[in-house]
Amino acid sequence: MPFADDQTTDNAPQPTRDVFSVSRLNLEVRAALENSFPLLWVTGEISNLSQPRSGHLYFTLKDQGAQVRCALFRSRRLRVRFAPSDGMQVLVRARITLFEPRGDFQLVIEHMEAAGEGALRQQVEALKARLAAEGLFDPASKKPLPAYPRRIGVITSPSGAAVHDVLTVLGRRCPAIGVVIYGVPVQGDQAAGEIRRMIEVADARAECDVLILTRGGGSLEDLMAFNDERVVRAVAGCKLPVICAVGHEIDITLSDFAADRRAPTPSAAAELASPDAGAVAMRFRTLSERLALATSALLNQQLRRCTGLEARLALTHPGRRLQQRSQHCDELERRLARQMARQLVTLQSRTANLTGRLTLQSPAGRLKRERGRLASIQHALAGTINRRLGQLHQHVAGLGRQLQAVSPLGTLGRGYAIVRRTADGHVVRACDEVAPGDRVEALLDRGALICRVESLEPEDTEV
Repeated sequence: MPFADDQTTDNAPQPTRDVFSVSRLNLEVRAALENSFPLLWVTGEISNLSQPRSGHLYFTLKDQGAQVRCALFRSRRLRVRFAPSDGMQVLVRARITLFEPRGDFQLVIEHMEAAGEGALRQQVEALKARLAAEGLFDPASKKPLPAYPRRIGVITSPSGAAVHDVLTVLGRRCPAIGVVIYGVPVQGDQAAGEIRRMIEVADARAECDVLILTRGGGSLEDLMAFNDERVVRAVAGCKLPVICAVGHEIDITLSDFAADRRAPTPSAAAELASPDAGAVAMRFRTLSERLALATSALLNQQLRRCTGLEARLALTHPGRRLQQRSQHCDELERRLARQMARQLVTLQSRTANLTGRLTLQSPAGRLKRERGRLASIQHALAGTINRRLGQLHQHVAGLGRQLQAVSPLGTLGRGYAIVRRTADGHVVRACDEVAPGDRVEALLDRGALICRVESLEPEDTEV
């Protein structure tokens, strides 16, 4: 039986197929999952727990109806306060993803706690949101800590390790500061009420400049007194600055948010509340040196001022002013003399210029200049005529030499003669042009001969 695609005609448009590879499919499914679901809380029972040498944890989180694979990477596992095991009921905060190589749907755990602790955590988160909405955690309402407190109040258990850490740091940094211990229980059913009451007592007495609310580390249940709404409101409403240092660095309670400053440990809170005596002493020495330098500079400044006033007083003396006026008059006189001398020189130069121009415009001067110009022209004309006559003489002499070179007279001078018939003056060039008895004239270099032809001797042409 042919398929539907085989029944289509050749001319019908073929649909475009978007073919996914498996890798592309898993990649896009993973992106869709991660973009569609935010971090969420999931509760369930741990099973199939695997702990490889890498430090990561892999397990299945299940309930009565379903299960899902989970991964808890080493960096997040270090923050877990307990050792997970199979069968343990836990609450996790995770993000949904897909493990692409196998196409496994899984949860990547960001935070994990025991199920009972998770319920407490939810209660704390809900209270935190409500108190934040009221503005109890507003940073703008935080009070600054005093730089140099005279007395520090410590609200904590008098027998705990926290008070020892605080006293040790205060004794090391600044032993002169007084310390008031307000002893309270830091856990148990009565702890929250006692802590709130002691905060109000310390605030009413106003015998301290700053309060430290502190205790050592513990589980969330151990720290619940500092998440109590009464304690949080007492911390936020206290007129004295409050430093909260509850638990270790990773422990954060609602009292930390309400306090003016949070410290990660009791020792850090003591360092925040007290100045360093060594640093204070060094600053005191520095300020003393600066004060001495400033005092010396001020004295020198006042001395210079007095000296200046004295000099100004001397300058304003009547005799001094008369001397200045006299000197000023002398200076004005010298300036006037120099100015008059400069003007005189200018006027003299101008007069000489005008005299020269007038001389140039005088008729006698112009006549003299024209005469000089005429003499120069005549001299130039005579020179030109003489040069031209010389050139013409040389040319005529050259022509005479040329004429002499081609003149028959020159030939006559070398002993030749020109013969021509006396009857018609025809120059005789051949003997057949005359006959015996004809009279001919022989022209010589000097003079002429009248001759008669006696006979003819034709030129012998034989070789």
